[in-house]
Amino acid sequence: MTRVVEVPDYPVASHVAIDPARTALIVVDMQNDFVEPQGALFVPDAPATVPRIQQLLALARAHGLFTVFTQDTHYPGDPEFPIWGEHCLAGTWGWQIVDALAPQPTELVLPKRRYDAFYGTPLDHELRLRGITHLVICGTVASICVHYTAASAALRWYQVIIPVDATSALHPFDLETANRQTAFLFRGILTTVDAITVEPAAAAAATQPAEGAR
Repeated sequence: MTRVVEVPDYPVASHVAIDPARTALIVVDMQNDFVEPQGALFVPDAPATVPRIQQLLALARAHGLFTVFTQDTHYPGDPEFPIWGEHCLAGTWGWQIVDALAPQPTELVLPKRRYDAFYGTPLDHELRLRGITHLVICGTVASICVHYTAASAALRWYQVIIPVDATSALHPFDLETANRQTAFLFRGILTTVDAITVEPAAAAAATQPAEGAR
């Protein structure tokens, strides 16, 4: 059954100021199996986000933001395979983060076994050690690993910031749904890469409504 559903408006902030001492950049699952056309679970819109994520990485590296790359990691017989098929097998080409976004030695690469990057990992511990309160989350898939990581962060009272032009989904409906849930359900901040600026000691992520809601 096919039907047309109207996406409710959600705000996209035209300016977000982040404090580098309290903000981390989380790059979710930008791995060959998702980003490259020959990958096992190719996301067609993912390659177009690579330049935007490169821009976020340049900003983070210039200002010393704590940066985390999550890495979907599976082993033979993983219970996710009946859902998605075999993908991101540890040690394979498909499991590797794409060359264009290669992590630097000082950046944390975080293997994860499920959609949520907090589940069964030390991510929360690493963030709290550094006094992080705000998370800029980008990557793929917007409605799956990005969304569940963002939701889990919000449940831990981190302020979630998602640049919508630096995320990708398997279908436009999924992307819009994830954005709507971020804005509506846990009051995350939706914005764009160009709207993010670094302002040390910013009291909070300062936002102004965009000219038009999406």
